[in-house]
Amino acid sequence: MDFTYDEEQQALREAVRGLVGKAYSDYETRRRTVAEDPGFDEQQWGRMAEMGLLGLPFSEDDGGVGAGPVEISIVAEELGRVVAPEPYLSSVVWAGGLVSAVGTAEQRAEVLGALAAGESLLAPALAEPGRRWANDATAVTAAEDGGSWVLAGTKEPVLHGARADLLVVSAMLPSGGTGLFLVPGDAPGLTREGYATHDGGRAAKVSFDGTPATPLGEAGADVAASISTVTDIARVMACNEAVGAMETALRTTTAYLTSRKQFGVTLNTFQALTFRAADMYVSLEFAKSLAVWATMVVAAGSPAEIAEAAQRASLQVSRAGRHIGQEAIQLHGGIGMTAEYSIGAYTSRLTALDHLLGDGAFHLRALAAAVGDHEEVDPLP
Repeated sequence: MDFTYDEEQQALREAVRGLVGKAYSDYETRRRTVAEDPGFDEQQWGRMAEMGLLGLPFSEDDGGVGAGPVEISIVAEELGRVVAPEPYLSSVVWAGGLVSAVGTAEQRAEVLGALAAGESLLAPALAEPGRRWANDATAVTAAEDGGSWVLAGTKEPVLHGARADLLVVSAMLPSGGTGLFLVPGDAPGLTREGYATHDGGRAAKVSFDGTPATPLGEAGADVAASISTVTDIARVMACNEAVGAMETALRTTTAYLTSRKQFGVTLNTFQALTFRAADMYVSLEFAKSLAVWATMVVAAGSPAEIAEAAQRASLQVSRAGRHIGQEAIQLHGGIGMTAEYSIGAYTSRLTALDHLLGDGAFHLRALAAAVGDHEEVDPLP
């Protein structure tokens, strides 16, 4: 595999870095942005749409650009570098990916076209209270009445669910299985209770009470397999975003060690602290290699291969994110715990990404359960 970017990919990286880097070059700008609803800069979201970033994963027929997973990973990593609060991962990669995978041609053109233009914000309503990282639905049920569909139940947490113009909702079908439905934000019988999350984002408790819904794709079809694959792709892109955040956390920490003085010398003079920073670098490189490899698998692999790659990358990124985030705060000392300093925000975002689509323990269990599926091999001499 060739892990280097070509000229167009490098140009995309520089363009995205210039856009989000300019917007959030000052950490105080990010703090002010997340302090007020909707928790991100809608003007910045519009600028991302103008650059074509919101339509990057989708085909040209659906109003997008038709780029591949590598290009999406570049955007995710650059957003992670500045912990940009814009809901690219949840709205474009996850919710938009579900519409792209399951929707009819008319639905894809309408929904994804509006998303790509920055005219509509999507939110994936898949998570359910009391359940963790499941691809099927039980808490929300769908019922058909005279050719129309209605939903009942609760989804939580729904990322940016209070602000979303359109919800992509998973629900249990009358015949069994899980279907996907589109629900406008102003639909009757829909209740949304928004709140701030620890990393500065927004989520909501979304309740349905006889809420009208439009089936996404074929009515009554079980799409649990498609939900699983799109979620795995979102996991890989979350890994890339985490890599961007970890790179900045490490760079910020090493800069602090070379500037902060104690006993008349800079902190990097103390060998023990330098060794700890070196260990952070090793964790980062392991995580980055797995994230890049998993992205390449998404570009050419089968659903089963994508699932395993997502699990392997997510496990390594989970371990690296915890290690780098905690060490970054420790090496900063007391100032690392203050809200005024950026390193805490990076650690909080890494923690949120770790728990969004399955933490390290979740992926380790899945990988361990599949060990018996592999053939035995002789040890290397």
